[in-house]
Amino acid sequence: MFTLYNTLTKTKEKLIPRHPSTGSGQAKIQMFVCGPTVYNYIHIGNARTFVFFDVVAKYLRSQGNEVDYIQNITDIDDKIIKKAQETGRDPLDWAKEYSQKFKEDMKALGVDSPRYIPATEHIEQVVKQVKILTDKGNAYLIDGDGWYFDLSTFKDYGKLSGRTTQMADDGVSRIDENDKKRNKGDFCLWKLVRIDKELEIGNWPARPGKLEIANGEPAWGSPLGWGRPGWHIEDTAITDYYFGPQYDIHGGGQDLIFPHHEAEITQQESASGKKPFVKYWMHVAFLINKDQKMSKSLGNFETVHELLKKYPKEVLRFYLLSSYYRSPLDYSDKMFKQSQAAVSRIADFIQRLQKVSGQENQTVNQHIQDTKKSFLESMDNDFNTPEAFASIFEMIRNLNPLVISNELSRNQAENILKLFTEVNEILGIVTEKKEKIPSEIEKLVKKREKLREEKNYEESDKIRAQIKELGWEVEDTIYGPLVVKSI
Repeated sequence: MFTLYNTLTKTKEKLIPRHPSTGSGQAKIQMFVCGPTVYNYIHIGNARTFVFFDVVAKYLRSQGNEVDYIQNITDIDDKIIKKAQETGRDPLDWAKEYSQKFKEDMKALGVDSPRYIPATEHIEQVVKQVKILTDKGNAYLIDGDGWYFDLSTFKDYGKLSGRTTQMADDGVSRIDENDKKRNKGDFCLWKLVRIDKELEIGNWPARPGKLEIANGEPAWGSPLGWGRPGWHIEDTAITDYYFGPQYDIHGGGQDLIFPHHEAEITQQESASGKKPFVKYWMHVAFLINKDQKMSKSLGNFETVHELLKKYPKEVLRFYLLSSYYRSPLDYSDKMFKQSQAAVSRIADFIQRLQKVSGQENQTVNQHIQDTKKSFLESMDNDFNTPEAFASIFEMIRNLNPLVISNELSRNQAENILKLFTEVNEILGIVTEKKEKIPSEIEKLVKKREKLREEKNYEESDKIRAQIKELGWEVEDTIYGPLVVKSI
């Protein structure tokens, strides 16, 4: 039985899908995760969220569930418009370019489980939901600015984040600063854009009109006036269209709990009258760099695009999954080297397995069974990837001596390789290629390890210097020595 931590209830709960089974006998799980605002390359902190939920979807599917996983792409936003205007580009062309780059980077990172839904392809659904909210009295117009949600009409505001409408920072959002708002935290649903064409609010065909560009700002004609979506409304319009008013899992980074996810609940439950909008809310913690959150605004981030030039996708995925998703993850050179060493150790073990041809060994079968059991228990327990990793490395530690001495059968080796294939289809950490290390260097590394075990550090340092003279570097990690070519 899967369990997960629900941000809404602040407890760990059993995952019970709203649609327990389909005609095929599978449970159907609907999952939505907030995607990127495509005005630039995504940073490694964004990637942590996307890789984690890629694993969630793949694991749930591996256990016989039908998972409909969608992720929006915010391709219309103030940040996109500003960036495009700075370069003299059309904002929608700019967004299209970086949307494509995002998809390419995700593919290179092994993220292939979601289907991507651009906001600009669902303007009709956005307008429809805003109209429902205006007709029900949940929204009001500020002339010359836009349509805003009136928080005084939704009594449950704050149930996800624990914040209230009176908190001083409740107004922090996108495109919602206006001293004419009724309540401090009211947020924009539809941002009006001045277009030199006749259009009377409320007197427009039911379907949104064609796109226009005014002073570099895109706008769509609609019964709400010429304008574009607010940040929060696009997500609920999209999920309502594909999933209906309620669904199973909503994920994202912890920085989205407020105001974004709080606003989503407010909009959707007001529009549909059905509660809860989402049954389970899951949030991924920050990457931290020297105890500071990583973000584009602080300028302390590195893009996935650049990191993929430095490291194989398996190393990046291992790094991003090496810490429990609800805990901060340290961004440091040390952590990347540990991940390199871990991926290399797995690759070494697999290479040795492929040469095995000994006799059947009953202890090996037990180790395989124990590893499978431990791996599944870890993943069932709120998708605890570091514990899942631990089960894999425990098996490697136990079986490596038997593999080296050829004390297991070819059939048993194949069963272990099959287990790695199954694990890799979920986690994506088994590399296809491994840098060839000269046998002379490997012998020196083993000799150094023996000296370290004997606590003869003076001699081991001499061996390390000798390895360096031959053009290689060796660094010690929790997964064993990392051996790489000198730069």
